[in-house]
Amino acid sequence: GGAQSPADLAPEVTATLAAWRASKPPVLDDPHFLTRYVVLDIAASGTRPDEDSLLGLTAVAVRAAAISPADAFAFEIGEDADPVAVDRSLAAFLNYAAKAPLVVFHSPFVAGFLQRIYKERLGVDFQPRWIDLAWLLPSMFPEHATKPVALDDWLEMFGIGSVGRRDTMENTLVLARLFQKLLARANEKDILDANQLVEESQA
Repeated sequence: GGAQSPADLAPEVTATLAAWRASKPPVLDDPHFLTRYVVLDIAASGTRPDEDSLLGLTAVAVRAAAISPADAFAFEIGEDADPVAVDRSLAAFLNYAAKAPLVVFHSPFVAGFLQRIYKERLGVDFQPRWIDLAWLLPSMFPEHATKPVALDDWLEMFGIGSVGRRDTMENTLVLARLFQKLLARANEKDILDANQLVEESQA
């Protein structure tokens, strides 16, 4: 679909966006234990963010280094989805994430899909702080791998979850469990807050 101007958005979507824009980002120099991280995975119709479609998103928060199943979020975009419902879901996710650092596996892929849909549908320039496990895990666990490897390889190394096909919620939960291991190792390496993890992720 063509880009909408924010004037075309439903009033409740505009209100959610305004509240999100006005909200203060969390402090990212607190210890990991005090930081709420949002781990997420997306479903897409293919692998090309500029051509394929976002089909859904699943997220779960990790706080106090524990996975918080009660603090989770998901939406799906069906083929005949009501556009206002899609806009509402996208705005609700911003509200849910609350500018927390977003933990993903392979951020260019996830970011590509989310940046495009947020720009096209809501006129939002979606630029969260990304923590990319694909790059961070080798930097934290060089004894296992010295360059990015497939997610299933990490799951086998750590004996986490099922290897092979998983739905987005299962994937999000295994990513959250990997992230818990990464936080424990980060503390040992004196990478003590979210800002440092974000920097390390970009290095």
